[in-house]
Amino acid sequence: MRIAQIAPPWLTVPPARYGGTERVVSLLAEGLLARGHEVTLFASGGSSTGARLVSPLEVPPRPDELGNVWDETTHVLDAYRRAEEFDVVHDHTEMGPAVGALLGRVPVVHTLHQSWTPQTVRLFRRLADSVHLVAISHAQAVAGPDVPMAGVIHHGLDLSDFPLVPDKEDRLVWVGRASPDKGPVEAIEVAARAGLPLTMLIKVGEPDEQHYWEHVLSRRLTDTVDVVHNADHAVKVDALGRARGLLFPIDWDEPFGLVMIESLACGTPVVATRRGSVPEVVDDGRTGFLVDPDDRVGGSVAAVDRLATLSPADCRAAVEQRFSASRMVAAYDRLFERLVPAVRPGAPTTVRL
Repeated sequence: MRIAQIAPPWLTVPPARYGGTERVVSLLAEGLLARGHEVTLFASGGSSTGARLVSPLEVPPRPDELGNVWDETTHVLDAYRRAEEFDVVHDHTEMGPAVGALLGRVPVVHTLHQSWTPQTVRLFRRLADSVHLVAISHAQAVAGPDVPMAGVIHHGLDLSDFPLVPDKEDRLVWVGRASPDKGPVEAIEVAARAGLPLTMLIKVGEPDEQHYWEHVLSRRLTDTVDVVHNADHAVKVDALGRARGLLFPIDWDEPFGLVMIESLACGTPVVATRRGSVPEVVDDGRTGFLVDPDDRVGGSVAAVDRLATLSPADCRAAVEQRFSASRMVAAYDRLFERLVPAVRPGAPTTVRL
């Protein structure tokens, strides 16, 4: 098949630092290429891929311009103007599905990387008869009321990028955006009450992240908290591998949470709020512990005391069995194969993945 992968324009593919969606797009492009398909990747300049690279924007927008509708519209329009060159278009942007719905000729698949809002529910109800929507967790799929899904495909990892570290240090780690939804303040409190140092790998780039960091989060730091801003992949993997556990005290319905499987791949269990996709990713009592949303701090402190009972090898095995890149790529490949022969009129066919 001739497959187009349209990445968001904000970061390179793969990302140099923070960027879960871009890392997934990279794995898909390389994985589909390895399976014998002809892959074209639409991504910002500076991206690296074995596929054919097309860069509508030669330079990625500045971090404070993330979400700029003009940049993304330019990016997706340049991609969709070439849609007839492909058998299927796989779009990971926010603006793209609305453009793809107007094509009516080439199957368009859109992966829902974002959480639901009333606005996105309203939009995707209108697009679902023209665009094949893929959820990244079952929790996300059912949270979109009356929005038909083509399937659910969990994210995957290239495990060679995440070495297993069986011997852990007496420290905890937190990774995420500078946002209250991610629970960084709670992570600081959990570590303090557990009597353990905390490594925080924080993405600070967009204006709301800058504001939260400067006015809230930076004021909560103590001498036992080490902060790394916008860490690269090597720093992140090192921190995840050495930690006794990953704290994930989220205060929102996480659509997937890529850092959870990155941590598990390194053999590091996860202490996480039981919300959104978390119960699909963390096997309570085997690869981590689930905490009730109304007891995020106290429940997490109690769970930290039990982390030594869990096996790093079990954490790694869970990713190998359920969240590998090859499993993810194969699932999308099956979806594409079923869509390509189909004639476009009518609603998308739901497939079992």
